[in-house]
Amino acid sequence: MEKEIRILGVLITNREKEAGSVQGLLTKFGCSIKTRLGLHEISTDLCSPCGLILLELIGDTSEMDKLEKELGRLSGVQLKKMVFQA
Repeated sequence: MEKEIRILGVLITNREKEAGSVQGLLTKFGCSIKTRLGLHEISTDLCSPCGLILLELIGDTSEMDKLEKELGRLSGVQLKKMVFQA
């Protein structure tokens, strides 16, 4: 039986407005998230309003779909995904 590995890229275009909603969903679907990597530009005089989160999802594909659907409903959030069969 093949196992699906899904990588989900989540671009948050307004971190100050949407970070709490995104974090709530990541917590809600935490058992489907194997790896989480957050990226955003930061320096001593700049903190980017955008952020990128890479998620490695595992387990039940219906739960992965639910997470993707709920994230997609948020304004200011863009999604891209890769799916691998292992």
